[in-house]
Amino acid sequence: QVQLVESGGGLVQAGGSLRLSCAASGRIFSINYMGWYRQGPANQRDLVATITSGGTTNYADSVKGRFAISRDNANNTVYLQMNSLKPEDTAVYFCKAVATTNARSPTYQYWGQGTQVTVSS
Repeated sequence: QVQLVESGGGLVQAGGSLRLSCAASGRIFSINYMGWYRQGPANQRDLVATITSGGTTNYADSVKGRFAISRDNANNTVYLQMNSLKPEDTAVYFCKAVATTNARSPTYQYWGQGTQVTVSS
């Protein structure tokens, strides 16, 4: 099993910044990609940003130019630097990892417990 632990959420004023972290631990053989998703009042979980083991990134249009995802492969940790935050960024942010636990296992999706980000106007 793989466990993901997120940290760094909180309350910030519009225009401010936050940095989220997500550390993966457990029986990890490889992590194909890691990413951040968010779930707002509509209860839909939407992609924010992903990053592959090779460093290829992908962003939702709504966060391009404001958010930056990065990854520390040696420590199985992914970060999300969020700048110029807006009230509409308010959501629970979830970390996701697509990983294998041994050389023969298929890939599985693992999710963190979520961290609340609230942006006040």
